[in-house]
Amino acid sequence: MKKILLIGNGAREHVMAESLKNSRYDVELYVLGGAKNPGIFKLSEEYVVADVCDKDAIAEFANRIRPDFAVIGPEAPIACGIVDMLLELEIHSASPLETVGQLESSKSFTRDLLEKYQIPGNPKFKVFYDEEGLEEFFIDLGEEFVVKADGLKGGKGVKVSGDHLKNIEEGISYAKECLIDSGRVVVEEKLVGQEFSLMSFCDGTYTVDMPVVQDHKRAFEGDKGPNTGGMGSYSMENHLLPFLTARDVNEASDINKKVVKALFEETGIYYKGIVYGGFIITKNGVRLIEYNARFGDPEAMNVLPILKTDFVDICEGIINKTLDQVEIEFEKKATVCKYVVPEGYPDNPVKGEKIIMGKVPADVKVYYASVDQRNDSLYLSGSRAVAFVGVADTVEEAEKSAQNAVGSVKGPVFYRKDIGTKKLIEQRIKMMKI
Repeated sequence: MKKILLIGNGAREHVMAESLKNSRYDVELYVLGGAKNPGIFKLSEEYVVADVCDKDAIAEFANRIRPDFAVIGPEAPIACGIVDMLLELEIHSASPLETVGQLESSKSFTRDLLEKYQIPGNPKFKVFYDEEGLEEFFIDLGEEFVVKADGLKGGKGVKVSGDHLKNIEEGISYAKECLIDSGRVVVEEKLVGQEFSLMSFCDGTYTVDMPVVQDHKRAFEGDKGPNTGGMGSYSMENHLLPFLTARDVNEASDINKKVVKALFEETGIYYKGIVYGGFIITKNGVRLIEYNARFGDPEAMNVLPILKTDFVDICEGIINKTLDQVEIEFEKKATVCKYVVPEGYPDNPVKGEKIIMGKVPADVKVYYASVDQRNDSLYLSGSRAVAFVGVADTVEEAEKSAQNAVGSVKGPVFYRKDIGTKKLIEQRIKMMKI
């Protein structure tokens, strides 16, 4: 029997909980989340609602249940030192310590790390600690630039010219805001191409890649509207993407490996957990957009349902630095994930409204996110509500299944119909050929 502590309460954590419970071991799952997730609740022995960065609440819960290990879902607990605190209680986690978790929590740390250790993938960039030279660098970059606030900003700290910032003056103004807020800001060239996610399991020295996934951040069809936490994503049966070659993926994989090695050289601490590289394929090869220190959401819902290897064995391999002894395998299946979200999301979402789920096909996975369950009814809590994942032999089949399921939800919600469709994928292939 394995006793496992899971921290987090989103759809990502729902699929993590499902994967842990699907183990060949008898798993007792204990969960602490910021809200009650009805899907995770059904899978757990005990579910505590508390802030995921509340060290006292987590320590009390962990000491009482004494789990064999912990797994952290979201980024905030990693950044605020929950993994470190659990280790002081002699509870190991399949998630990174705060120091190496800076890979996500500090944009400047990551850019500087790649530069110092001569790891390919960086765009032209500068980290500023004051306004000296700021205007000159913007002028040097011209109209194509990105401004990144340092620290965790819930996906809202990055602003791109042409999308969020109209001109250099607005870019400089936002950069100054970031300097006031955190004392540093990253300004870099705008990269043009197709983005993709490559997540890798890592025990500090050894990494194993998961299938590549493409996320869709924009709220509306045709990649229009404001950025969101992710409206959906897809992966291919050959574990590539239509605009990527095996060589491109190997290039990204090599960057992940070199970053893990550099992290140990820089800090003396092994990075244990998920290394999630957000990459972009450009005319000049693969470039790094940013790193995350945990599973992506929605990307976790593309890869974990097709994971053939026991997830518990992987977690223990990460913790014990024996990942090289675990044979990790994924099914040769395509996946399409589509989120249903409240009307008004992300800027002014409706809350407290009831939604009704239709009949979900057998080949579709359902993962709950920001929903509240009362008397067997679901109510919107204000963020992404429910994710539907089609798993099939082809993307076309997986998209059709996910679409049938997401389209059956009744209530004040919307979703993107175009994720995983042939039309949108062909547009992305065409864009890379221009």
